[in-house]
Amino acid sequence: APESLMQALEDLDYLAALDNDGNLSEFGIIMSEFPLDPQLSKSILASCEFECVDEMLTIAAMVTAPCCFLHTPPGTEEIALTCWRKFSHPAGDHFTLINVFNAFKEANANSTSQHFSNEKWCRDYFLSCSALRMAEIIRAELVEIMKRIELPISEPDFGSKENILSIKKALLSGYFMQTARDVDGSGNYLMLTHKQVAHLHPFSSYYNTRRIPEWVLFHEFSVSEDNSIRVVSEISPELFMKLVPQYYFSNLPPSESKEILQEVINHLSPVSATKEEQK
Repeated sequence: APESLMQALEDLDYLAALDNDGNLSEFGIIMSEFPLDPQLSKSILASCEFECVDEMLTIAAMVTAPCCFLHTPPGTEEIALTCWRKFSHPAGDHFTLINVFNAFKEANANSTSQHFSNEKWCRDYFLSCSALRMAEIIRAELVEIMKRIELPISEPDFGSKENILSIKKALLSGYFMQTARDVDGSGNYLMLTHKQVAHLHPFSSYYNTRRIPEWVLFHEFSVSEDNSIRVVSEISPELFMKLVPQYYFSNLPPSESKEILQEVINHLSPVSATKEEQK
């Protein structure tokens, strides 16, 4: 549909993938080397700047592969949740996925009989072995692409505060269009772009916990699964405003969330905010 085509071009423009004539920019050409959604390609390229490439490649592989969390047989939901909580990371689902992948690799390395122990380890934790193997293959392919186009791959540093912040910056560089705010403190997320209300997917590490983050970025929005947002991580409005393109923010529809963000801008740089008003 023409509307979908226009929306896709607009999204590519926001991601700096197009030049003024509507052709791929130099940045867009590099992005197109990756067989991924543009947002994910952009996040990988941003991770080169923020020196968290190793972790970003793992996230990209995990969100591209099928979901690693299995739908559990009736009566085993609580057991599965207890198992999954061992991997959960306070910063959000993207970081939880890194924990799952690293634990899978570790189980793989420690096994004597690789095939059977991998299958058993996944069964014990209610995880899909085929999905995690697929993530391994995808990640290896992404590493090959990075080497082919001569992009730097930073050393793994997962867990440090600096690294967590860097990953959030890289994610926001690509997914600033997929952010939402909890409007009433009970997990009703209003998306900034479309003003649709969404809820956390049951596989989210924030689901059924006391701490529901106010501002989040998400990997995808699913209408078929009760308007849920999947793979969700917490962000701060300050970090969002530092990384969002100004013209994208200007085009957002009016909302309470936009007003809150505008106050953040005013607080971050009062002088430039005054100039903006005069303009």
